[in-house]
Amino acid sequence: MQNSINTGVETAFTKTATLFSEMPLSHYVKERLAAAEFIVPTPVQAASIPRSLEGKDVLATAQTGTGKTLAFLIPVIEDLLKHESASSTNAGIAALVLVPTRELAMQVLDQYNALRGKKLAPAALVVGGLSEHGQLAAIRKGAKLIVATPGRLEDYLDRKLFHFNSLRTLVLDEADRMLDMGFLPAIRRIVSILPKNRQTVCFSATMEASVAHLVKEYMKSPVRLTFGSTLKPSENVKLQVLEVPADCKINTLKHLLAKETGRVLVFSRTKRGTQRIAANLNDDGFAAAQIHGDRSQSQRNAALAGFQQGRYQILVATDVASRGIHVQDIVHVINYDLPEIAENFIHRVGRTGRAGEKGVASTLITRDQRGEIFQMERKLGLKMERVQTNLERYIAPPRKPGFRPEPQQNEEFGRRGNRGHGRRHSHSAHGRHGSQSNHGEHNGHRGHSSQRREHPPRTFEAKPQGPRFVLPGETLQRYAEN
Repeated sequence: MQNSINTGVETAFTKTATLFSEMPLSHYVKERLAAAEFIVPTPVQAASIPRSLEGKDVLATAQTGTGKTLAFLIPVIEDLLKHESASSTNAGIAALVLVPTRELAMQVLDQYNALRGKKLAPAALVVGGLSEHGQLAAIRKGAKLIVATPGRLEDYLDRKLFHFNSLRTLVLDEADRMLDMGFLPAIRRIVSILPKNRQTVCFSATMEASVAHLVKEYMKSPVRLTFGSTLKPSENVKLQVLEVPADCKINTLKHLLAKETGRVLVFSRTKRGTQRIAANLNDDGFAAAQIHGDRSQSQRNAALAGFQQGRYQILVATDVASRGIHVQDIVHVINYDLPEIAENFIHRVGRTGRAGEKGVASTLITRDQRGEIFQMERKLGLKMERVQTNLERYIAPPRKPGFRPEPQQNEEFGRRGNRGHGRRHSHSAHGRHGSQSNHGEHNGHRGHSSQRREHPPRTFEAKPQGPRFVLPGETLQRYAEN
């Protein structure tokens, strides 16, 4: 662990606890952590929690998957418990957590509600895409903690629906990502109306100029904590590259998936590609769900919940899922397409090899992408193993009764009758399977026979659920799904 040399940033070398039971936490919180089977804190948690409990502002940068959510939630819970017992008349919102995406907001909310027990009121969620009535009702019922995305919260504040006069703690989670997404004006507007006498905790994957400016403006002599390199994947992740012809990528993907028994996350660059890949995998009996920008919030929630609970072994996603979606025990991340910008590779790969576990990250490329992968390796300062690919046609086993693919009735590629408008012409393609154009590569062999073959669902044992960077001289382009 190293400390920042920025002016106004305090350095600290306090000995960290090796168990949650050794931390200066209340007996109630220790019981709640033990019940949730949180025994050993991660380095981020061990270093940041004691500083936060002392009331200091904390600025921490760390790789994804290092336990940052618990690192800020535990001190928030301790503060709420202390003031709850000190005064029954203490009213108002006491803590605010700002996050970049609604998926991350929902997971923070779930983690808090799992730990708070019966002594604290449920937290309130303030995000777009969900019922406004339900969100405001939770606040009016006495929520002391709000977990929000900046855009929707700014809208509520403009309409004067509630206030933060009693706020004591502000948490900025994934601050660099919020700035990337253009939330700086909203953050300024929100912070400008918060009490000046508050504690501010900031977690970020990187410390670049925009985040540093935010720190100087809104934090008071923060303790600076840095863990490992945020510019490289975790050492627990095996990185490998598979070079395949463009029309064999879906076939190679299926061979990789057929070997896995745990959760797998597959990344596509576009929303349309995500739909095609998920539909093709479901046709071959793989239990696959999908998340991308065109899906409704209820569809995203259902896909993520099914992936977490084991109904779906595979989640196909655009980069909307590369940060902020924290699912335990993902054993393999597969980059079906290269990311738009190099930084997204780090965030994709960071979904596996979390909390000390081992993981694998495979990247599929074509021959003409050799230069791109070499350039990305140079930028990130890493080397990926080249692996021989299986180019044999994937033959799906017979499907057993009871297989249920993810419901996709509201999407063009999810409706059986509409999926793949070239299907009527596919009967003549029986003898040339695997040599289709890139446009149809995700459709695989779906149209190759009028008889629907029966494939068994692939089952696996689901375990219980319990950096952003800019290279020197690089111009950051905001990522947009195609």
